Amino acid sequence: MLLTAGYSPALMNDNTQANPGPLPRKGDQVELLAIGIGSRGHVLAEASGIPVRIKGCAAPGDRVKVRLLRKGRGVFDGQLLEVLDASSEHTDPLCRHAGTCGGCSFQAVSYPAQLKAKRSWIQSALAESDLTHVPEVQPVIGMRDPWHYRNKMDFTFGSRRWIEEHEEQGVVADFGLGLHVPGRWDKVLDIEECLIAFPEASAILNSARRYARQQNLDPWDVKESRGLLRHLVLRKGFHTGEILVDLVTETASPERIDPFAAALLAAHPEITTMVQGIHARSAKVAFHEEQRILHGEGIIHEVLAGCTFEVSPTSFFQTNTLQAERLVECIGEAAGLQNGDVLFDLYCGAGTLGLCLANQQKDVRVFGFESVEAAVQDARRNAAANGAANCEFQVGDVRAVLEGSADGDLPRPDVVLIDPPRAGLHPKVPAQLAALKPRRMVLVSCNPVGNMVDLARLEFLGWHLTHVQPVDLFPQTPHVECVFTLNAAPLP
Repeated sequence: MLLTAGYSPALMNDNTQANPGPLPRKGDQVELLAIGIGSRGHVLAEASGIPVRIKGCAAPGDRVKVRLLRKGRGVFDGQLLEVLDASSEHTDPLCRHAGTCGGCSFQAVSYPAQLKAKRSWIQSALAESDLTHVPEVQPVIGMRDPWHYRNKMDFTFGSRRWIEEHEEQGVVADFGLGLHVPGRWDKVLDIEECLIAFPEASAILNSARRYARQQNLDPWDVKESRGLLRHLVLRKGFHTGEILVDLVTETASPERIDPFAAALLAAHPEITTMVQGIHARSAKVAFHEEQRILHGEGIIHEVLAGCTFEVSPTSFFQTNTLQAERLVECIGEAAGLQNGDVLFDLYCGAGTLGLCLANQQKDVRVFGFESVEAAVQDARRNAAANGAANCEFQVGDVRAVLEGSADGDLPRPDVVLIDPPRAGLHPKVPAQLAALKPRRMVLVSCNPVGNMVDLARLEFLGWHLTHVQPVDLFPQTPHVECVFTLNAAPLP
């Protein structure tokens, strides 16, 4: 499904290509009119009837010069060469890495236009779904300041550095610390600043690079699967000010790591705690097989909707604290909990959402279910720390849990909160939910387009979609969170 915002057939047919002629080919340079934004973050145009995904800092309405790179499945990829005429929705990117990094693909799009595009994607997905009743999609709840919002960043060390076009010849190519270039897991883009990371992150990142090179610490070689330094994960509690540094390495090597840690801590006294995770496997994620606490307690704290949470190096926590608070408000309104209600929190993770709702409505009972045991342990610790005696968290596959509830092992839920994995619900889960007969379900989606099948299945079983509220947790990117409210009562 290719969903676009700002799609205009008239623009595409009449004004897209400056000099219409033969069908375009790979390598051609063409002048196009950008007509929308795809749901994967590409600005879109059309060349002689063929869609073009533009790589680079363009915005809808821009007239651009593009080099066609390749064609696959009826769509061209095109490299932006020049913005010939900027539209009212165009804004100059603030980050020096914009156009290369790929992490903030919307930087050339004004923030109001970003919010409009995200709402449009959800509207289009609902219109193309099998739902028979489609309520109006509410305006996306955006941020007052859509920068420096991430409370966690995972940077990668690499021995094969991506050289940007503007860099001079002879720059260091065998050491990088930053983010992977889109589509190139073997190359690391050296990041000097990240404008969506919390404000202190860039300075810590640059110091880590400087001390690692000064001390001749070798970075990870992804092709050879060797190298001491693998990841630098930075986390901050926005409401506590606490900062955690998680250095992931291949081996413990304290004789090499401890001097590096001492230098970094001396340069940045704002670091509350520093942890070393040891990970010798070839997997490309910041995983801990063993752990050493190098400074502090090994955890930080964050406050969300009145609850205090412990955040460890590997804990899951919403990456945008300020917007997560708005999300909790929306979920609370959607749930409409009443005195004595039983709430099922499915796929509860570390219990963040269920605990926040329980804190707001202390006379409800919350049962959280999650298949990852470590996450459930975190949820139980968080419940104890917040005195949430009305919350209970269990390890278990959601399908098995729902079967047990249907058999009477658990109380029947009045409201079900569903925060599924990105792939959506297992096909059997909607029918299991229907059998429990809650009066309301609230589905929280990080992939609204992908959850259309789930919503249609639930509607078929008697639950009608009554409210759709998107929340922008990830400004400058194509991602959007959405709260779907489903009621059991028939529509009037």
